[in-house]
Amino acid sequence: MNKHEHIITFVEEGSIAAQMGVEAGDALLSIDDNVIEDILDYRFYVQSSELTVSIRKTDGEIWDLEIEKDEEEDLGIDFGEGIMDEYRSCRNKCIFCFIDQMPAGMRPTLYFKDDDSRLSFLQGNYVTLTNMDDHDIDRIIRYRLSPINISVQTTNPELRCMMLNNRFAGQALSKIGRLYEAGITMNAQIVLCKGVNDGDELKRSLNDLLQYAPVMQSVSVVPVGLTKYREGLYPLEAIVKEDALEVLAVTEDIQKRAMKDHGIHFAHASDEIYILAERPIPPADEYDDYPQLENGVGMLRLMMDDYDSAYERAVAYINEGKIDVNACSASFSIVTGSLARPYVDRAVGKICALFPNVSYNVYAVRNDFFGEKITVTGLVTGGDIIAQLKGKELGDCLFIPSQMMKRDEDIFLDNIKVSDLEGALQVNTHIVKSNRLDLIDFILKEKLYE
Repeated sequence: MNKHEHIITFVEEGSIAAQMGVEAGDALLSIDDNVIEDILDYRFYVQSSELTVSIRKTDGEIWDLEIEKDEEEDLGIDFGEGIMDEYRSCRNKCIFCFIDQMPAGMRPTLYFKDDDSRLSFLQGNYVTLTNMDDHDIDRIIRYRLSPINISVQTTNPELRCMMLNNRFAGQALSKIGRLYEAGITMNAQIVLCKGVNDGDELKRSLNDLLQYAPVMQSVSVVPVGLTKYREGLYPLEAIVKEDALEVLAVTEDIQKRAMKDHGIHFAHASDEIYILAERPIPPADEYDDYPQLENGVGMLRLMMDDYDSAYERAVAYINEGKIDVNACSASFSIVTGSLARPYVDRAVGKICALFPNVSYNVYAVRNDFFGEKITVTGLVTGGDIIAQLKGKELGDCLFIPSQMMKRDEDIFLDNIKVSDLEGALQVNTHIVKSNRLDLIDFILKEKLYE
């Protein structure tokens, strides 16, 4: 089979494709004589209101289906693989790569280093640009794909080659200019490595990237994550308070200029930087609608504001007589990483103080799996939760943040399932996808906040 023939794995009942006799097992050959490389091509060409779709039936017969439909209407077919093509693996050997710092024995997918521009658009992944050629850039521009998330690390070409261990990593930065000229929205990240791309190098990088604002809408500065599995890897040191304060001085200077020239803050230090610097988390209006939540930029502010909103709503309901606080009885626990523990404890405590018969515990789980230097909530494993909460007072329910889970699946990084954790701890669990809603609903036993 030709690499650009795509086997259809599912046909939606009642869809256009089903009505025209397309079946699972048939192969998509082309749309309007255009070769379909991957999901990006498919999504682009299928938007037409009039199109000819070429299908190879399982018996080898070729069908050319002439279709008229609404522009936004889909054909109702699925190809199994998310991008209709092989995923592109990373060609770099970054000195800070987290995957190189993981223990053996985890599920195979966790060891795959993706560097695929299509996943940047589809899933928000960050790409280094070293895996992209002119054809890839041309397609991003033609299809107006945005935002594209870019792992920059440094704008010093020689230093970038060193950090990524790729002699082409410096010249790959020129692709940012092409995306900027085409008006493709971008976000960038800098993984801060002490003594490598901090200090004057960080100033240089942020100043260089500022020239692309506001098309480049944000740059995050995130401290390198260091696990206990670094034997034989580049020697890196943990970021400490002095380093974090220096980062904030640099980013805040860039923010002032970006606000004056472009009306955005542009440079954002991660929550971890603020905590290490012992500085307050900024207010919501300094996060420019949170373009980098997945990088840990503004997650604590969003969480605290969510809880504050829940508190205000609860107070309003109490004052209106809709809630009898003495009738609300509950006991529960929340698990979090050590970094967020004080913020979670404060936010939950404020709400629970309204209800005299509600008790709770917030447990900060030490990361024995990756090492104590890893303090973020998203890297807490099921095994560590079980080991450290065994025999603890957990109440009627244990709340687990959704960022600890595999995407769309109730399983931790160490392959422990939520059902395994429930059995080991003998407690009901709830995956927290919306902090304020889930907690208040649990306390009130009814959905007042929908």
